[in-house]
Amino acid sequence: MSYKNRTILATLPRTTRGMPLVLGGDPKGKNFLYTNGNSVIIRDINDPTISDIYTEHSTQTTVAKYSPSGFYIASADQSGKIRIWDTTQKEHILKNEFQPFVGNVKDLAWSPDSSRIVAVGEGRERFGHVFMADTGTSVGEISGHSNLINSCDFRPKRPFRIITGSEDNSVGIYEGPPFKFKTTINDHTRFVQSVRFSPDGEYFCSGGFDGKMFLYKADYTKVGEFGCPAHGGGIYAVSWSPDGTKLLSASGDKTCKVWDASTLEKLVEFSMGPDVMDQQVSCLWQGPHLLSVSLSGFINYLDMENPSKPKRIIKGHNKSITALTISPDKSTIFTASHDAAVMHWDAASGNHDRIKGIGHSNQVQNMFAQTDLIHTISLDDTFKSIDAVELQYQPGTIKFDSQPRGLAPTNGKIVLVAGFNEINIVEDGKKISSFPIDFEGQCISVHPTQSDVAVGGGKDNKVHIFLLNGCNFSPKTELEHRGPITDVSYSPNGMYLAASDANRKVVLYNALTYEPAHTQDWCFHTARVNCLAWSPNSLFVASGSLDTNIIVWSVENPTKHMIIKKAHPQSQITRVGWLENNVLVSTGQDSNVKIWDIVF
Repeated sequence: MSYKNRTILATLPRTTRGMPLVLGGDPKGKNFLYTNGNSVIIRDINDPTISDIYTEHSTQTTVAKYSPSGFYIASADQSGKIRIWDTTQKEHILKNEFQPFVGNVKDLAWSPDSSRIVAVGEGRERFGHVFMADTGTSVGEISGHSNLINSCDFRPKRPFRIITGSEDNSVGIYEGPPFKFKTTINDHTRFVQSVRFSPDGEYFCSGGFDGKMFLYKADYTKVGEFGCPAHGGGIYAVSWSPDGTKLLSASGDKTCKVWDASTLEKLVEFSMGPDVMDQQVSCLWQGPHLLSVSLSGFINYLDMENPSKPKRIIKGHNKSITALTISPDKSTIFTASHDAAVMHWDAASGNHDRIKGIGHSNQVQNMFAQTDLIHTISLDDTFKSIDAVELQYQPGTIKFDSQPRGLAPTNGKIVLVAGFNEINIVEDGKKISSFPIDFEGQCISVHPTQSDVAVGGGKDNKVHIFLLNGCNFSPKTELEHRGPITDVSYSPNGMYLAASDANRKVVLYNALTYEPAHTQDWCFHTARVNCLAWSPNSLFVASGSLDTNIIVWSVENPTKHMIIKKAHPQSQITRVGWLENNVLVSTGQDSNVKIWDIVF
């Protein structure tokens, strides 16, 4: 057996209210960069379904920038480490790692000759530093600010200059190399969030939380102010057009604006919506593309010809994915996340959107697709259904007496929901019965042809087998494990029951006798097994684990298995599912959805 990663349905940027996000642009105009968790995501700007992910940081990443040569990317994290790595090889070989200061790196910039890097942020002993990209040797000090620095930029031509924007409400100017403090500009009355040089290096711009945006010449004289003020809310980011004649600004007032750099007049205003999640926390002008990022994490492609509507909106997850299901016709993947967002993805094209309507108020715990409905349960103790054709939540919510953990539909319209101390029976959007249990129901599976129901216990380390007769459950048998049961699943042909536990084991049972189906121990995971999924032909079981690996087990040859190592690097596998007998889908805590081609 072998495998190949076919597609990555990439995570969105991780956003925080009141904090700017920095987008990085490829000097060749092909890709753009952003960060989420431990990952740096590289996306094709023309076709955002094409993506690559760098996952070598050990703490949360904060910013990433291409070198002007385009051959390297410098990415930084909350600990202050900056990794410089290759962009030309798929392995992204590390060139250097430096730590200019201890603390959160907010922004960094390369010198135009790709030899120096300035990094700024919230250091313990200093707020910024300039160093050589090859050796890490210091080439100046970033001093003169009394508070953390949010933004920095290198002048793109000689003589080199560095500008910084700080939470002491000032813009700092540095000359070099070696770079030394020259002066400060104190036109802002609130935090300065973004400073950027024009492409020709003759001007620079600053934007702040006071909603003001100023333009300066390279000799530090002020040209003027954009608007009065430029925005009704704080400005999170500014970006120059490639020809240096215009500027794009993004603001917490839920708008982006394009400005004429020669007249300081507004040319276009993009109103992004009325909701708080429509606040704009970042922007990037790259070639013909104007990008902005909403607080929701959505990436908007702005249209100068039609400001009322973006050309396209890239959606997805930016929180841990907690649930996965696949439509019966295998054409659509449904995923849900920690923040209760539910997505649908076209398996072939990657086209996607959010499920519309009023959803859950807390993490979606599990979901299951039937022919025309997708059922969801949540930590808000409710059950809801989604119309699979309209792709929106149906009206009506079922409230349970205990927290639901697992759900499984029967052959008819009945859906079983395993909860903290009960099993609920739901039919046509109504709770018709509940059966008390003396253990924590963690997961549930229904036999495809018989009346058997398997329920995994979260603390008693047992798989409980019940017989379902109408609305009545009667105990049949119990299967002992050495750890809490994490998932149970009957095979599509009804011959087997697979059960996984927190003690790293996957056990295959004969569904007629509930004896182990073979003597081979399936215990090659090195940590808790989180999830199971059967291939449609019932010949293979896939398991995903806390150890970041996926293992595909063979039923016919139990000694054979295939490990997809670091399927989601530095992220546990949360769910797995099969699109076809040789196509696997996985989700992780890294908010990514991955599709794998398996060759048997």
